[in-house]
Amino acid sequence: MNFLAHLLLSCEQEELMIGNFLGDFVKNRELPQFSEAVQQGIKLHRLIDTFTDAHPLVRQGTKRIHHRHGKYAGVVIDVLYDYVLANHWTSFGPGSLKEFSQGAYRTLEKHLSIMPERLHSIVPRMIADDWLVRYGTLDGIAYTFSRIQKRVSRPEFLQNILLTIEEEETALTQEFTAFFPEIANEVKVFCAC
Repeated sequence: MNFLAHLLLSCEQEELMIGNFLGDFVKNRELPQFSEAVQQGIKLHRLIDTFTDAHPLVRQGTKRIHHRHGKYAGVVIDVLYDYVLANHWTSFGPGSLKEFSQGAYRTLEKHLSIMPERLHSIVPRMIADDWLVRYGTLDGIAYTFSRIQKRVSRPEFLQNILLTIEEEETALTQEFTAFFPEIANEVKVFCAC
């Protein structure tokens, strides 16, 4: 899962949302610098990632696109699941995607000072470019993968993303809509929310 799903899967609790957002940016040795609730959010992020990566439906999708995206097939699935989530928001999220995104941005801005330094430039760009809403557009997905390509050793494996969406959108949507309620239930158990 990518940013949108992680932010949604935070039981509408601000510090849990911050930790869930920070999960990929914080090392275990850095955990003590955060409040208990933020630490819980970081642990939640990791639980979501572990559950997602091991789930048979997610593995099925990853395997299906491996021929085109190689070792980055899992990354592609994570981002494309945010695309599906954004396009089917009314089935999974509260209110409108725009309202949720604006609230999430306000929360991220409010807690920017406790985030690792590299996020001090990423979060304002995320807000200015409205990444969470743009995940639901082909242009937004293309933009997301153009950013990711700059950080990976084999950017050629992240080409043809729009072709992958065209060919796989129906299967990805079916997998996601079956999978997401399961991860939402795992989150509710973990957080008691």
